[in-house]
Amino acid sequence: MPRRWRHLSAAALLTALTVVAAGHPAAAHPATSQAGKTYYVGPYGDDSAAGTNATYPFRHIQKCADVMVPGDTCEIVSGSYEETVVPARSGTAELPITYKAAVGAKVTVSGASRLTGFDPVTAADVTEIARTDPFAAGSQFSEAVAAGHIYSTDVDLGSDVSTVQVFTDRKMDVEAQWPYPGLDLLGPSLQYAGAGSADATIADADLTRPAGYWDGARALTGYWYVSATGTVKSSAVGSVTLDVAPPCVHKVVPKETRYALSGKIGELAHPGEWFYDPTAKRLYVYGDDDPDGHTVEAKRRTLGFDLTNASHTTVKGINLFATTVATGASSTGVTLDGINGTYLSHYTDITRGATDCGSTVTRGVGDTGIILDGTYNKIVNSDLSLSAGNGIALRGQNNTATDNVIHDVDYMGTYAAGVAVQGNSQTVTHNTISRVGRSGINLQWNTVDGLDPGKDVIAYNDISGYARLSLDVAAVYTCCSAYMMGSSIDHNVLHDPAPTTTSTTFGISGVYADNGQSDLVIANNVGWGNREGTVMLNGLGTGSHDNGVYNNTGGMTLFYVKEAGQSTGTHIANNIGPIKGLDGASAGGLVADHNMLETVDPRFVDAAAHDYTLAADSPARNVGLAVAGVNDGSTDPAPSLGAYQYGAPKWTAGARR
Repeated sequence: MPRRWRHLSAAALLTALTVVAAGHPAAAHPATSQAGKTYYVGPYGDDSAAGTNATYPFRHIQKCADVMVPGDTCEIVSGSYEETVVPARSGTAELPITYKAAVGAKVTVSGASRLTGFDPVTAADVTEIARTDPFAAGSQFSEAVAAGHIYSTDVDLGSDVSTVQVFTDRKMDVEAQWPYPGLDLLGPSLQYAGAGSADATIADADLTRPAGYWDGARALTGYWYVSATGTVKSSAVGSVTLDVAPPCVHKVVPKETRYALSGKIGELAHPGEWFYDPTAKRLYVYGDDDPDGHTVEAKRRTLGFDLTNASHTTVKGINLFATTVATGASSTGVTLDGINGTYLSHYTDITRGATDCGSTVTRGVGDTGIILDGTYNKIVNSDLSLSAGNGIALRGQNNTATDNVIHDVDYMGTYAAGVAVQGNSQTVTHNTISRVGRSGINLQWNTVDGLDPGKDVIAYNDISGYARLSLDVAAVYTCCSAYMMGSSIDHNVLHDPAPTTTSTTFGISGVYADNGQSDLVIANNVGWGNREGTVMLNGLGTGSHDNGVYNNTGGMTLFYVKEAGQSTGTHIANNIGPIKGLDGASAGGLVADHNMLETVDPRFVDAAAHDYTLAADSPARNVGLAVAGVNDGSTDPAPSLGAYQYGAPKWTAGARR
């Protein structure tokens, strides 16, 4: 039973979620343009032009940002724009400033820049490299050089290799590592610590490189709910010892801890791989032909639109590549509509030298993906994919994520998510989220200075393919010891988790209120394929109180000790499916009634096809306890059990397109 957060205070967790947004101060508003001008941008333009004619547009979006006043629009024609747009001023509620793609245009704001000048690496080059890295000679790398697969170019990508991101023809390459992970970021090949592993030492008979080979390498480890990074202190045939044991669990667990090793040029031997030498400022890539015949790029800019000091601004119909958008704590009224973003955020160093659990597991939660901070901002109708961290981070208060399709995010396997919800009074509805490293939605409720707190609404989302790189998790995960002010998790379809790990698959559920979450309404959710059922409540630690768990389909698991006061005020009613752990929860004060357990067939319309509406002869009809606002709509005198009321229109979840 997970008790990992007992040593983490709420303040420490909130500190771990803090993001510092830096940007240019917004200029004071000039006289408002009541009519609203339209400016144009195109790759054939000139920033010295007036920009008010599509034939003679500006060259850069930033030029629009420099001159526009409330009510103005920047219309952008097809092209790729390598820039970070920082508005000089905000719009107003009545007259927003708008950046939008022209009708039919494909506009991409890119955080990457092209690299050229690649030359084949020769045997003489290998000899030179071996002067400082003797293991390069006779390695897989030297064999790939002899086969004509390795090319290099001089380029300064900074001193921190963990931030380097390289693309070939707009597809991300991977850093050379062992084992070779393949190019599916959410489905890597995994290697596990073997017998004899303990403390900070990974023992594995497959570690056949000579003694000293891995010294100084970077290590990625993953076990249970913790993904972490560290450095190899020493290595021998059959083992590597890290500088410190993985945080939180403080040990390497045989057959359970997955790991990968990088930072050695000798591993550069597979398609789609690269190696960067920050001392020589040289990038090496594996290729079947000359990389100059392809578009090879490296990430250069974190933000495509820096809206940290902007309000009442709309960005519509823009593609993002290798970059993202961020608003700030003072931003309000920002709308992101129809954004198509790929490779939003990237990092490979999770732990960053920390030894505490909280800052490790929450890496990327507050500062990756599309970042909406401030108040009354929203992202809608957008397609977001491929991020080391989040698809979307909702910070601040009263922000919204609706009708978005999000997939293949959190490929570093931390508490980042498809949508990471912080602050409070946030709305996350009608999103389709799939293939995520940990949770589809990570819900962390906290107050915002100067604002009255309120409840979050998480509803009508379709979430699948979660738990790929982390366990003890759910499609919608919330933690720890927070009073949630009636936050509602309702009408979600939560199904088909897809862990890639072969280790213990503990704790995979549809909704998981972990370690003492209180005052939640969890209602009308449907789940299948979840080991622990559609709902899991963990009342350990501070206890879990005043929760209402109503009309869910798919069963549940309860973690409570048999101790009075652990679950007072919590009511579980009208649910369909087995309930594990009910005795302990009831001893703690939880009340459960009107539930249909596994001993009764609810007679769904077509359970095999996951249609969990009730057949006409279902015993779940007309026997429910009425809960206002939760199970209204049945055509029977009394409500139905489960997530679908008999006779009511069937609700649907996911993005509406």
